[in-house]
Amino acid sequence: MARFELKLPKMGESVAEATITSWLKEVGDTIESDEAVLEIATDKVDSEVPSEVDGVLVEKLFNVDDVVQVGQTIAIIETDGDAGTTTEAPKAEAKPEAAVAAQEVSKTMEAAKVTTEAIASSDERFYSPLVKNMAKAEGIAQAELDTIAGTGKDGRVTKNDMITYLKDRSGQPAKAVAAPSAPAAKAAPPKAAAPITVSEGDEIIELTRMGKMISHHMVQSVQTSAHVQSFIEADVTNIWNWRKKVKDGFAKREGQNLTFTPIFMEAIAKALREFPMMNISLQGDTIIKKKNINLGMAAALPDGNLIVPVIKNADQLNLVGMTKAVNDLAGRARDGKLSPDDVQGGTYTVTNVGTFGSIMGTPIINQPQVGILALGAIRKVPAVIETPDGDFIGIRYKMYLSHSYDHRVVNGALGGQFVKAVKDYLEAWDKNREI
Repeated sequence: MARFELKLPKMGESVAEATITSWLKEVGDTIESDEAVLEIATDKVDSEVPSEVDGVLVEKLFNVDDVVQVGQTIAIIETDGDAGTTTEAPKAEAKPEAAVAAQEVSKTMEAAKVTTEAIASSDERFYSPLVKNMAKAEGIAQAELDTIAGTGKDGRVTKNDMITYLKDRSGQPAKAVAAPSAPAAKAAPPKAAAPITVSEGDEIIELTRMGKMISHHMVQSVQTSAHVQSFIEADVTNIWNWRKKVKDGFAKREGQNLTFTPIFMEAIAKALREFPMMNISLQGDTIIKKKNINLGMAAALPDGNLIVPVIKNADQLNLVGMTKAVNDLAGRARDGKLSPDDVQGGTYTVTNVGTFGSIMGTPIINQPQVGILALGAIRKVPAVIETPDGDFIGIRYKMYLSHSYDHRVVNGALGGQFVKAVKDYLEAWDKNREI
């Protein structure tokens, strides 16, 4: 018999850890190769971790709600063969030196556990084991750590944030390191949760894990960015008529449903290429100008939450490619089959509020991006039509584009010019265009 170590796999760009949400198998259960053993969650995506071998689950190394780093062993599976497995030397044959070393490692791990227990993560703020250990080593208590500005995803404190803070930290470092952390912890006891007040007949609904993350992300974005909006109305009559003419043939030829979304995405990608300073992110006082145009598109999930899958290199796709990308991501979002990499790397976000009948909206920026565009419902309205022979009233298909942008780095001129460019691309649509 051999023992196989099931490790947390790499789950995409910049994903370093995941939370275990449930175990699908219990100790003693038989597992087949590629069968899911447990479910995990990153910031926005739930995934399953499959077994790479046939065998029996003999040990679970983490519990539900534990945070696991990529590459860590999360379970042990006992297999019949030894090919491609990691075997454990029998404990009875271990040399005395190895036993002593194992004890030392165990003591070290216990000590490390103690160093991190003084610092606790919460729904509002997560601290990685590395940050906790750095805080302990430098004598930084929970109350002080909570004041450090984080530049990581969702405002997390990173290693570089800690290094910068320690360089600028006032006082004498030697004394700070020597100061015991226990008294500081007592000085800032955790606040008791406010009592929930309900009336007869009220229903209490707990926020889901994703709901808590979205709530925190939205509040953090509003507190971080100076939100400003620009609104503009676009005449999409040519697009409406053109799509109506070609959609059936497109579906037969490409096997794809041609919606308005990929058409709008194509125009937005072109506008971002024309105005590259909208395709940036802000980290501290540093602007990162993005090379790739990766469009995030907000998609509604069956449970009412939202997720933002990303179309990578959107400006390099033609309309057929854009349609396939939009349909694929939207379909997998509805089915809960997105991978962590599908929601990483976005540089600008688009949300279609018109899906729910809204004519416009004021969307919240998806940090650390600096802009988000809301697409309103397409409406048939009376409009003044200008011609060389004079003006007349006609029926046109129109929609509002609502652009929210970060006024810390995007001024009104750039924010307005960008959304005007999107409008111009849409209104210049060739009604005789071939796909």
